[in-house]
Amino acid sequence: MEALGRRPHAIPMCVILTLLLLVTVAHSFYLPGVAPKDFVKGDLLKVKVNKLTSVKTQLPYSYYSLPYCKPEKIVDSAENLGEVLRGDRIENSPYVFKMREPQMCNVVCRITLNAKDAKEFKEKIDDAYRVNMILDNLPLVVPYKRPDIDSLVYQHGFDVGLKGLYAGRTDEKYFINNHLTFTVKYHKDEETDAARIVGFEVKPFSVKHEYEGKWDEKTRLTTCDPHAKRTVTSSESPQEVEDKKEVIFTYDVEFQESEVKWASRWDTYLYMADDQIHWFSIVNSLMIVLFLSGMVAMIMLRTLYRDISKYNQLETQEEAQEETGWKLVHGDVFRPPTNSDLLCVYVGTGVQFFGMILVTMIFAALGFLSPSNRGGLMTAMLLLWVFMGLFAGYASARLYKMFKGTEWKKITLQTAFMFPGILFAIFFVLNALIWGEESSGAVPFGTMIVLVLLWFGISVPLVFVGSYVGFKKPAIEAPVKTNKIPRQIPEQAWYMNPIFSILIGGILPFGAVFIELFFILTSIWLHQFYYIFGFLFLVFIILIVTCAEITVVLCYFQLCSEDYLWWWRAYLTSGSSAVYLFLYAAFYFFTKLNITKPVSGILYFGYMLIGSYAFFVLTGTIGFYACFWFTRLIYSSVKID
Repeated sequence: MEALGRRPHAIPMCVILTLLLLVTVAHSFYLPGVAPKDFVKGDLLKVKVNKLTSVKTQLPYSYYSLPYCKPEKIVDSAENLGEVLRGDRIENSPYVFKMREPQMCNVVCRITLNAKDAKEFKEKIDDAYRVNMILDNLPLVVPYKRPDIDSLVYQHGFDVGLKGLYAGRTDEKYFINNHLTFTVKYHKDEETDAARIVGFEVKPFSVKHEYEGKWDEKTRLTTCDPHAKRTVTSSESPQEVEDKKEVIFTYDVEFQESEVKWASRWDTYLYMADDQIHWFSIVNSLMIVLFLSGMVAMIMLRTLYRDISKYNQLETQEEAQEETGWKLVHGDVFRPPTNSDLLCVYVGTGVQFFGMILVTMIFAALGFLSPSNRGGLMTAMLLLWVFMGLFAGYASARLYKMFKGTEWKKITLQTAFMFPGILFAIFFVLNALIWGEESSGAVPFGTMIVLVLLWFGISVPLVFVGSYVGFKKPAIEAPVKTNKIPRQIPEQAWYMNPIFSILIGGILPFGAVFIELFFILTSIWLHQFYYIFGFLFLVFIILIVTCAEITVVLCYFQLCSEDYLWWWRAYLTSGSSAVYLFLYAAFYFFTKLNITKPVSGILYFGYMLIGSYAFFVLTGTIGFYACFWFTRLIYSSVKID
């Protein structure tokens, strides 16, 4: 708002009003389509269970894959496409509370472990698995204090169990968290008796429960008794996990009134302690942009204005060489490149990807894709990708026609199948690996069919429609005529070597995004919420500008040294930032993650390969269009003798 305040004349009033309207809309409605639920005292609150997750293995499992207490009938909650792809498996549970009625030492069930059960629990404890639950669409969290900051930090779900030593023993034992102390926070309406749930927390304990006599439904525990007001407050005598051991699962529920209103109940989950780092990242990226913008402005001034006004009055021989270098290749600069078909396909795919990212970011920044709408982000991206096929077909056909191509159907098929085909092949292999591990993260066969139907049934026809429209339009005319015989390219200086200049070009776009990339990787692989789409949108705009400017600068240097093969070079210059992205992902894997299983490592690098490939297509297309616009601009403003 400071910027708006300083220069009121620079921004039209209608734009300010529209922005204000959007901001008020975003604040006055709870945008994700989840309506608040009111509960009066005594209403049933049903806890749902979600997948078991681990940052060590990255393989989710369904809650009932472990021998936990089951309800009479397990009912699956309807999951959207995004939830299924994320591996969410939401089911009912035997944990049922009554609103604002505290409970103590409720026994859920009693089980006797056999060797197989004990082994499964031990494996999950070894791999640091956490149990996730949901109440009124809020995920269960464990609050804990971090020494470096004052406020509480929330961790998703609670540990299945822990490993530890008994006093005076040398061998490590496994203990299960079998007693849960839930805290349900609610915000009460002052006028009515109704309340809304605004928090769901738990403290897990491991307790070896004891009782007298034989076990039946009326047995009272001696370790945890509501009548004697004896509650579980520590894990002093923990419950060991071994064959033939008896485990009794219990829970307490307490209700706390909270000042937090329902509309801001997610704020504690999304609290970012390090937003200063984001601002630092944006300022750092803006410096790169300013430096590049200065260079582009200088080039524009020299080539367009000074050149045209003093066309034949060059001052020195050296300047003559520099000023005319790019003009000498005017007869070859718009000659179609080698593998022009492939370039058309990649440019079309990049346009499709750019459209998907842009629209997703706008929706996310306005709050439509809140984390309370689980799987919403993934579903939105998939559907947008499918519908953006229209623009992919249009962009590739327009470029293909400019290259004097005639077989538009061939180019359309390649655009519709090449990039998604490669992605689907990698995804299929990774999914087979997850399936082999019997994880709930494996995409079911039915969902695979849905994905293929989306691709073949909607995306491919839309690519054809876009291509048809694009090919029907008149071809893009080059501003200068192309010579029949290609001109010889003089020997280039070492720093103009294609590989060297392409790799140099990728450093700055990567530098503009890498701090934000750290937070994105942390949210994906360390299971934290990422919800700072405002920052991300700014970084995305900086990325677009950086890709465009670095490509224009390097393209100008290339043309000045009389090398006119700029088409592919422009695409690869900014696209090479994907190489650095993949290298950074590898660095992150070895420094920040403690993944031990080979399958999990393959999954990580497989998904990061897909991400880097998509980033290559996106940044390459931005660079290509910037360079295409630049060459058309400079050659159309000079009268060639």
